[in-house]
Amino acid sequence: MSKLFSKEHEWVDVLNDDIVRVGITDYAQQELGDIVFVENPEVDETVTANESMGTIESVKTVSEIYVPVSGVVVKINEELDDEPELVNTNPEDEGWLVEIKITDREGLTNLMNREEYQNFIENGGE
Repeated sequence: MSKLFSKEHEWVDVLNDDIVRVGITDYAQQELGDIVFVENPEVDETVTANESMGTIESVKTVSEIYVPVSGVVVKINEELDDEPELVNTNPEDEGWLVEIKITDREGLTNLMNREEYQNFIENGGE
C-alpha cells in the first residue's frame, strides 16, 4: 500500500496489518524551514487521531504534530534526537517520526492518497 496523507500534512505508511509509520510531508517541512528539534510521544503512549502527539521546532516556529490514526506508539525514530534535520532532508523516509499499532483501521479511510493530497495542497492546503 502506498502512503496516505492527512489534512494536517502528516503521512502514514502501512507497514503491516496493524503497524503504521508516521511522518510529516515534504510540503510541511518546506513550510516549517530548518528543523532543529522534534518532540515525539513516548513508546507505549496511546495516541488519538487528529490530536497532538508532539511538536516540531524549526528556526521559524514550533508546530504541533497531529496523529492521523489512533493507536499505541510502538517505536520512535531515535535518530531524530541527534539529527532532527533528517526531517528536512528526507521527510518521507529516514525522517519518519513514530510507528503506531493502530487500534482502528477504519481511521485510514479518512486519509488521502498522494494524488488527492497534491490537489489539496494545490488548492491552498488549509
